[in-house]
Amino acid sequence: MEIINDVEFGAKVLESQKPVLVDFFATWCGPCRQMLPIVSEISEEMPEINVYKMDVDESPATPETLDIQSLPTLIIFKNGQPVAKKTGAMLKPELISWIKSNI
Repeated sequence: MEIINDVEFGAKVLESQKPVLVDFFATWCGPCRQMLPIVSEISEEMPEINVYKMDVDESPATPETLDIQSLPTLIIFKNGQPVAKKTGAMLKPELISWIKSNI
């Protein structure tokens, strides 16, 4: 799982041929830290999607464009468009079910 920045977002997410899950997080966010191992496992277990993390403090332009108000926020993109958005920590089975229903 790779951390991307505002500059890489277009090429890695918007131009991706595969569905993409982006986890928008901050290092100071407790629920974000809680999600880290879960998102990391999903990136290894679900090769049908690309998984990236974006630190909203390091790269604020993209989260602002997407109107991200709370952390963590996870967004699924397909064909360069956001198709599903979920905010807050969740259990791994819930996250997997949400991803599968949106890719």
